[in-house]
Amino acid sequence: MDNTTPHLSMKHKNLNNTGILLIITITLFLILYITSIIMFRENSFGKYVIFFNTFFNEKPYLLAISLGLTVVMISGSIDISVGGVVGLVAMVTAVMLTEHGINAIWTIPAALGIGLSFGIVQGFLVAYMKIQPFIVTLVGMFFARGMISVIRPVSVPITNATFLGWSDAKLYIPFLYNLRRNGTHDVAYLVPAGIVVLVALIVIIIVLKYTRFGRSLYAVGGNAQSALLMGINPKKIKFLAHVLCGLLAGIGGLVFTLGMPSGSPDYGRGYEIHAISSSIIGGAMLSGGVGLPIGTFFGVLINLLVQRVVPMLGLTEASWPTIITSAFLFAFIVLQSVLSIVSKTDGGVTQFLPEWLRLKNKRKT
Repeated sequence: MDNTTPHLSMKHKNLNNTGILLIITITLFLILYITSIIMFRENSFGKYVIFFNTFFNEKPYLLAISLGLTVVMISGSIDISVGGVVGLVAMVTAVMLTEHGINAIWTIPAALGIGLSFGIVQGFLVAYMKIQPFIVTLVGMFFARGMISVIRPVSVPITNATFLGWSDAKLYIPFLYNLRRNGTHDVAYLVPAGIVVLVALIVIIIVLKYTRFGRSLYAVGGNAQSALLMGINPKKIKFLAHVLCGLLAGIGGLVFTLGMPSGSPDYGRGYEIHAISSSIIGGAMLSGGVGLPIGTFFGVLINLLVQRVVPMLGLTEASWPTIITSAFLFAFIVLQSVLSIVSKTDGGVTQFLPEWLRLKNKRKT
């Protein structure tokens, strides 16, 4: 009885923190998006095509690697090698197809294999050797970046017809369209890369919400000692979290290459920062035990919206989107710290909720 009580209170606290952070993230996205539609209505910013291109078709890899970061952050760890893995997958894919003429279908297991290799090695070192995850994944990032230049120090364009066919394919959504001035329909569409990451999002939501691994992941991230007393193996869970993150980084590398069919030593630089910021803005806490894939999804949407809108405001310097995203990141880190402190007080975060939410919370407990 004594062993389970701390866990239950921890779970209750994290649930409150998760809900509040998710509400803030979704509200922020809606405010930014609606404001953008109003400000740039002359540019048809509210069109379905622009919506899908901005959030699903142009940079779907960001959602894939951000989901991986969310998984490891929930476990209480971190992985900063994902950007390097994306770049390495792109270069390996380009060399396989262009210089060796390998069938395009083999790029899929190659990409997944690269991601899993990084996840397995780094997960083992973090979980079982107890080496700091920042150090391990920093080495992994440098290793990936070095391997890219070793393979080819220059850009390698992909000319494989099958792969380019995958890259150019579009799935039109016939009921989502806007009328052009000439009366024709401007129909929204999804590219294969966008479909892949949306499927990955659904799978991760199901895994974290409905499987034993998902429940164990939150328990280990919230309090590894309590999780151990409950019969959960924290080392195994943390190891699997890194493996899953590596797999998602491999998927991210493949969908990146579909959108940018080439390999280059410059690809993947700084992507881990955008992924971490998307996860934190989406509600994942650096301390572990808190985070939702759907929150990460909205964190990615905010990140992509900033990258799209800032140049339209006349701030054409490439660093401005990063500066504004960093400001959001700083605000959410401060907010997380405040929530963490408030959660330790009598009544916790619940005391600041509306009365009807407090009543609902009491009935559940």
